[in-house]
Amino acid sequence: MNCLAVDDEHLALDLLEDNIKRVPFLNLVGRCKNAFEANEVLMKEKIDLLFLDVQMPGISGIQFLQSVKNPPLVIFITAYEKFALEGFNLDAIDYLLKPVAFDRFLKAVTKAYEFYNLKHASAPAAPSADYLFVNAEYNLVKITIRDILYIEGLKDYVKIFITTATRPVITRMSMKNLEEKLPANAFSRVHKSYIVSIDKIISIRRGKINVGTVHIPISEHYKENLNRFIDPAALSEKPKE
Repeated sequence: MNCLAVDDEHLALDLLEDNIKRVPFLNLVGRCKNAFEANEVLMKEKIDLLFLDVQMPGISGIQFLQSVKNPPLVIFITAYEKFALEGFNLDAIDYLLKPVAFDRFLKAVTKAYEFYNLKHASAPAAPSADYLFVNAEYNLVKITIRDILYIEGLKDYVKIFITTATRPVITRMSMKNLEEKLPANAFSRVHKSYIVSIDKIISIRRGKINVGTVHIPISEHYKENLNRFIDPAALSEKPKE
């Protein structure tokens, strides 16, 4: 499960990160010190579980959660017991009081993991489609998925490069939302700003992917995504002199 830790105390984030790293089914995507940073991450990344402090400067954890559309699973971690009822009213998985013992932390995340698996196992499989529609230049544009070369993210917009056009299709959408629309067995997020079609990769050299005449960087954070398709040793292999 991809998770995000949000707390305005540096020490609390360190302790939370240590606990997360001890649990095999948790993958820490990022750590944020306020709701504004957390919102940026949620817009760009697929987060399954949110560890959220309650009292933070600016916007509280509860106020932040109330503002998020389709929020991930949430575990509140705070020093104040008085907010527990309000937290559970927001369908939080659990409410942990600082300092959190590891056995109590493990119990909470195991509950979240079981709920996550149950939710995904019971969800009907979406019908596969070989196209998608995006808004571009006041039109609803149909893009055939097999024609996509790669996708570049530009803050609130994405550029979709396709084989059938000399110019990319530019649409207002987050990388996270577009990634969820693409078949996971055919595309890979290789950088916070790039998604590539595995079928269109010509070569990989010196940490960059060659798609046509374009060289796309591979970040360490997303290298694991490529491992689903490519031998990990090949990604770290140094070129022969």
